[in-house]
Amino acid sequence: MAHVDLGLLALRMVFGLFLAYHGYNKVAGKGGLSGTARWFGSIGMKWPMWQARLAATTEIGAGVLFAAGLITPFAASGIIGVMVVAIVVAHWKVGFFIFLADQGWEYCASIAVAAWSVAAIGPGRYSIDHLIGWHWQSWAGAVIAAGVGVGGGVAQLLISYRPPKGTS
Repeated sequence: MAHVDLGLLALRMVFGLFLAYHGYNKVAGKGGLSGTARWFGSIGMKWPMWQARLAATTEIGAGVLFAAGLITPFAASGIIGVMVVAIVVAHWKVGFFIFLADQGWEYCASIAVAAWSVAAIGPGRYSIDHLIGWHWQSWAGAVIAAGVGVGGGVAQLLISYRPPKGTS
């Protein structure tokens, strides 16, 4: 079923590389990592420089791994974890729709579901996982991605997020 494998490759490449570039922008975009850290601090993240580095590293690393189809459920879990945090700290209070001012949570949720779906289906034949014989065509990929992703995101929030007064 080459069409399925090609579709999975397209999903992995688009969502993985787009997220990696988003992480790169946290480091090299306008304001750089210091600007990202200032924003993180303003929305209630403790240790904002550490948080900025962690977010950028997770987005770049998980994005590249996801695009390559390497340790796919774990790459997907990184994507899911980052999206859980983004939804809670920045997008939930805005509402559902992305076109709202300050952007709603629909796009972040779509990214998380796309990552989970690839983890649930498996990365396909056009992946490094397939090439080296790591097969994730069972519930294992779905459970790893959801459990580690949501669990990691929730842990990150519990440890590091303190919303400013009047914004929770």
